[in-house]
Amino acid sequence: MRITPSRYTIGLAALVLLLALGALGCASQEDKSAAPSPAVAPDAGAPATESPGTEAGDEISHWTCPMHTSVHANEPGKCPICGMTLVPVLRKEVESGEIRIDAEQRQRVGIRTERIERGTLELGLRAVGRVTADETALVDVSVKVRGWIAKLEIDSLGAPVRRGDVLFLLYSPELYATQQELLQALESQAAASGGGTPGRSDALVRAARKRLALWNVASADIDAIVRRGEPQEDLPIRSPASGYVIQKNVIQGAAVEPGVLLYRIAPLDKIWIDAAVQEADLALVSVGQRASVSLPSLPGASFEGSVAYLYPSLDRETRTGRIRIELPNLEHRLLPDMYANVALSVERGERLLVPASAVLYAGPRRVVFVDLGEGRLAPRTIEIGAGNGDFYEVLSGLEAGERVVSSGNFLVASESRLRSALAQW
Repeated sequence: MRITPSRYTIGLAALVLLLALGALGCASQEDKSAAPSPAVAPDAGAPATESPGTEAGDEISHWTCPMHTSVHANEPGKCPICGMTLVPVLRKEVESGEIRIDAEQRQRVGIRTERIERGTLELGLRAVGRVTADETALVDVSVKVRGWIAKLEIDSLGAPVRRGDVLFLLYSPELYATQQELLQALESQAAASGGGTPGRSDALVRAARKRLALWNVASADIDAIVRRGEPQEDLPIRSPASGYVIQKNVIQGAAVEPGVLLYRIAPLDKIWIDAAVQEADLALVSVGQRASVSLPSLPGASFEGSVAYLYPSLDRETRTGRIRIELPNLEHRLLPDMYANVALSVERGERLLVPASAVLYAGPRRVVFVDLGEGRLAPRTIEIGAGNGDFYEVLSGLEAGERVVSSGNFLVASESRLRSALAQW
């Protein structure tokens, strides 16, 4: 039998279906509201920050590995290189270049610090120079009459001579005539002595002897002429001083004129060192300052002297000034034109000193890393003055008692550069 549904039956079935669909929709909505929302990936370029209540300087810029500072992460985690726990880097550390290195890491990489203290600064100036003769003791030899060199006794440059040594024999008509006048005056003196009127003859003898002496004839040679009783054709011209011949302008047989330089003799018991000092260091040099001199030609030897004179001129090419150092030279080991190295010591008194190894050069700036405690190191620009290779005097930027990195600061500077973009780097 075929059953035909009534209208009532169809309407009831439709109502039941609508109620069922409504119930399913409500359940689905409840499930969606109960499920957690999907995580939103942070912007890779935006740095992680602390809670809104923290100060701007305490905001975390990023996380990094203590051993591999090139690692920058936006959230805590492990280092992808070594697996160490990442540590936070504050924004103020990035802006200032400040870094944190604990004691263990410092020992591992060789970072050491020193305390800034006041102390006596002694500067050592270096200069190069040349040995020269004492110009105030130089002696020139020339003749005062016209003549000819009959024989050279000192015929080489650099020859040592003593006072009274014969330099050469000179033939001169004037010297010969004066000898004859002396001998004739002596004969007249002897003849006049018996007659009781020796006055005129004595004056003639004195005049002749004086003329020969003024023409550089030694008294002993004049006495020899008197003893012989006859004039000598070639008279010896003797050295007026002891020393070394540093200039020779005569040869045997040469004609000589009055006033022409024949020899220059340099006594070497005291010598000079002419040294060149840099223009910037001239203000540190003064007369009487002690100086130590060494010579490449005399290894191991050192000579002590003093600054005797500062020349009032400057070499425009080398921008150096000349100073003169006087040294005793009794053994004559120092010879003219030897090269010399000069060391001058300058006392600057008490100064605030920073180790030279702590100072980094960043363009025109001088930078040190100051230990702030708790493992923090921060760069600081300072102004320095004179230095001696070990220390610089501090003009500004540091105070006594502060500690600075004195070893390993290049590693610290590299780390600071990675963390900051300071103009000084």
